Amino acid sequence: MILFYYLVFPGFLATFILGGIASWIERKLTARIQARVGPPFLQPFYDIRKLFIKEVTIPENSVRSIFMASPIISFASVSIVATIVGLNLVNPNYSFNGDLIVCVYLLLIPSLCLILGSGAAGNPLSSIGASREMKLVLSYELAFWTCLAVPMIKTNEIRLISLMEFQAQNGAIASSLSGIIAFIITIICMQAKLGKVPFDIPEAETELAGGAYIEYSGPLLGFFKITQYMMLVILPVFLLQIFWGPINSWVSILKYLVLLVVIILLENTNPRLKIKQAVKTLWFGLFPVAVVSIILAVLGL
Repeated sequence: MILFYYLVFPGFLATFILGGIASWIERKLTARIQARVGPPFLQPFYDIRKLFIKEVTIPENSVRSIFMASPIISFASVSIVATIVGLNLVNPNYSFNGDLIVCVYLLLIPSLCLILGSGAAGNPLSSIGASREMKLVLSYELAFWTCLAVPMIKTNEIRLISLMEFQAQNGAIASSLSGIIAFIITIICMQAKLGKVPFDIPEAETELAGGAYIEYSGPLLGFFKITQYMMLVILPVFLLQIFWGPINSWVSILKYLVLLVVIILLENTNPRLKIKQAVKTLWFGLFPVAVVSIILAVLGL
């Protein structure tokens, strides 16, 4: 019963509310950058309410079970991550050894669900979106996992609370040379995991009319949107715990806002990459630098 309570708060409920607020900040700042007014404060929540009162349309040629299950599984996986990350902040007694690895695996599931769901839709445009998402995942996950090895090497820990305790005593991992290199690369990979410009290639509204999401509507699309809201909170907080901890004061909120502003600036100052450009950048640009960060971590730098 206690774990179910934590699954709701600080799991789904707190993360969804904070994610909606973060999404509003993102949209509002984007509008200001583009000399527009932007949406009202509750607009992200209005959007979710609108989707959940609409009818679900299932494509005729789709694989119905996979098409319908994908957004729900995506939402469930992020809710579990929210619970694990939140427990490390409000009740560390429930943390467990290896929760860092579990979180990384669960954070991969939304992308896999998007690939499966859009691939099962039976629409050529959604299939292109699924293909692009698959290539993107294979590209950014390599650099992302490589960079996550840096804090593990420096602390000999795979437990989130232990990483934060280490940083409370020895300073942030991002304050070291290997740590700051790995942190910067994970921020770029985070942009890809969130599907933000310049890595919004699978969605590409101007090219694919929504791409991977084109056949989704109603509550099913709502689950994907909620997942996006929650990821906008969980992923930055997860990286803060690993690289820029500990997360235990009002300063942590400022740190999160800094990452959110970085996400927004990257989104509004870069053009969308082609999929081959993204793969080349992630495989042959970021991954070798990530390997260098591991070597520096082994050397104690």
